[in-house]
Amino acid sequence: MKKFSKIMALLLALVMVASLFAACGSTDEGETTKAASESDDKPLVVGYSPFSSKFSPFFSETAYDQDAYVMTQVNLLNLDRQGAVVEKGKTGETRAYNGTDYTYYGPADLTITQNEDGTVYYDFELRDDITFSDGEKLTADDVIFNMYVLCDPSYDGSSTLFAQPISGLSAYRSDMTALSALLIAAGRENTDFTNWDEATQTKFWNEADAAVKALAEDIVAYCVAEGYNEEGDIQGSAANWGFEISENTIDAFAAALWAAYGNDVLTMIGTEAANLTLEEYFPTVSDYTHTMVTVADPVESITGIQKTGEYSLRVVMDQFDATAVYQLGIPIAPLHYYGEVEKYDYDNNKFGFDKGDLSHVRSVTTEPLGAGPYKFIEFTDGTIYYEANESYFLGAPKIKKVNFLQCMSDDDKLNGVVTGTIDITDPSFSTDTVDAIKKANGGELDGTIVTTNTVDNLGYGYIGQCAKVQKVGDDPYSEQSKALRKAYATILAVYRDVAIDSYYGDRADVINYPISNTSWAAPQSSDDGYRVAFSVDVDGNDIYTSDMTPEQKYEAAKKAALGFFEKAGFTVENGKVTAAPEGASLEVEAWIPADGTGDHPSFMIYTEAQKAFEEIGITFKIKDLTNSSDLWTGLEAQSVAIWAAAWGATPDPDMYQIYYSDVANGGANPGGSNYQYAIADAKLDELILEARASADQAYRKAIYKNCLDIIIDQAVEIPTYQRQNAIIFSSERVNLDTVTPDITTFYPWLNEIQNIELN
Repeated sequence: MKKFSKIMALLLALVMVASLFAACGSTDEGETTKAASESDDKPLVVGYSPFSSKFSPFFSETAYDQDAYVMTQVNLLNLDRQGAVVEKGKTGETRAYNGTDYTYYGPADLTITQNEDGTVYYDFELRDDITFSDGEKLTADDVIFNMYVLCDPSYDGSSTLFAQPISGLSAYRSDMTALSALLIAAGRENTDFTNWDEATQTKFWNEADAAVKALAEDIVAYCVAEGYNEEGDIQGSAANWGFEISENTIDAFAAALWAAYGNDVLTMIGTEAANLTLEEYFPTVSDYTHTMVTVADPVESITGIQKTGEYSLRVVMDQFDATAVYQLGIPIAPLHYYGEVEKYDYDNNKFGFDKGDLSHVRSVTTEPLGAGPYKFIEFTDGTIYYEANESYFLGAPKIKKVNFLQCMSDDDKLNGVVTGTIDITDPSFSTDTVDAIKKANGGELDGTIVTTNTVDNLGYGYIGQCAKVQKVGDDPYSEQSKALRKAYATILAVYRDVAIDSYYGDRADVINYPISNTSWAAPQSSDDGYRVAFSVDVDGNDIYTSDMTPEQKYEAAKKAALGFFEKAGFTVENGKVTAAPEGASLEVEAWIPADGTGDHPSFMIYTEAQKAFEEIGITFKIKDLTNSSDLWTGLEAQSVAIWAAAWGATPDPDMYQIYYSDVANGGANPGGSNYQYAIADAKLDELILEARASADQAYRKAIYKNCLDIIIDQAVEIPTYQRQNAIIFSSERVNLDTVTPDITTFYPWLNEIQNIELN
């Protein structure tokens, strides 16, 4: 299932770069050797939130799974401490940060050439002394293999390299179509078996029927469990899900689902899913979605990916794209492990697998291998075990064993450091966490038990609204639908200050635009046109004045919300909403993954807003999820009206993956996340592409401000908070002098893990 972290900087999130600092050691050679031998079997233990076992540089989804594979990989390009790409990794590039010069290294040097005809050359020169942890050499063939995987027509991971304007890429991807799409388009009565046989077609529709029946049964079970109707009332469940059926049977409900979606079973399940993923309803679906059929004259290669030597290559793009240099920073996973060597022959257009068939790449998803600082050994009983890669090109790690220990809660992480079972971890930096750290240290965040390092999170918290759920009538983008979403957003937004201050104190700030404050594109309060989010009424007038008390602001917000409800077509009488227009309701359910205990930064926003909504005639139901996975399932199904979550951001503020409307409609970017908002705005699409085409940062910032204004106007997102991240170290067990210096949002502690020592 999809997680929000999918749109994090998958390929550049945690890059491995070199340190200027040598490890400290005793001047007595004998003592140093003795200490080293004693610590060889002493692992560094890092506390993590639960893993999903997708430890693949191609297919990982969560941030924790990404860290798991990052330990084993090197990236083609790295970032410095300010988030800028290091273009001279092979020869080394020195840049100042916080008064200190740091030299950054990586596998390659990059030269970018913008040509008069508009094309752009990205020339890479690789080091010739890097080996993977199994001893095999890293060459240009490995890089090319990785690029072809990420650009394959069947690739459905999180990378969007395939969306870059690489010469010949569009033609390469368009000659094949997934078998599932062709079967659905042809329908049950198809008699043309040119591209598949009758048995395959029959099997698909039988399995699709079973999947839809399972979907109908699960919707009924879900509605009963949530108290929407009594057990056995299938018609009631169907009605709650928006379907009228004449018989109280599962078969009738399944027939209604088929009637609503025609043959498009995948869209149906993706839209209507109650609790489970597509794969859980339709276990064999990958047999059809991962099987590609050639539908046009075959295109054998991507003309813009060119091998220029054993350790060099060129990527040619048809036009400049500001995001390209970040997308090219891919992990260099070994061809001989993730691919099939006998199927690689660059000169004869063979790239390590059969085009359209990534089955071998997928087969090793749970066991990563690469040229990074550590070798993956196994994942068992909630722990990932690593051993040092002695051939790591930046130096063999000082600590020979590392364990990633799966923790189930923030309390487990913090208690692990305090009690001595965990050396490093990342608890949520809430007030409770701060108080617990100070208690352990005798009053300070840094002490003899715990040392705390904080940076601004590369991302932000928000409250979302799905346009396809939060609407009036059939048009999610009408003025009435936008007014409905603004009515809810206005009241939710006014409680952000009190809630975020209560949860985080001075460790987070309320933000007014849907973008991380770590980005150079984030609007500042001193900028022209800066506004507090959802602070104007239906006529465009300011809701608040500078001298208002919080209580006066709350009253003003309710009054403004009533104006928006009225514009949306609701009946408003005597300060209350009394009736809803067709296709809308006087109640809404807001989901929040707060562990069933209200432990979430936005929970107080919900509870305070709930009281305010009740006062104006709206029922605001709070659904506190004990299992956060339920949220992702609901969002993927576009069945959640309002929810609270957080985005991970990328170093470049490109908005394509989250907001470009083609993504919402199942278009060019299947790894995108606009299915959550379902926002579709032609002007927004135009601006997103326009910003991508410029290298002028000031110009791009202005364009992105216009984008952010449109997103606010659509009211699909209520920006909430920019928080700090905390990495805590055991002061007793970790040699803090060897920890990555000047950790930043873009340069985490893992970047120099090879230099860390234990006491």
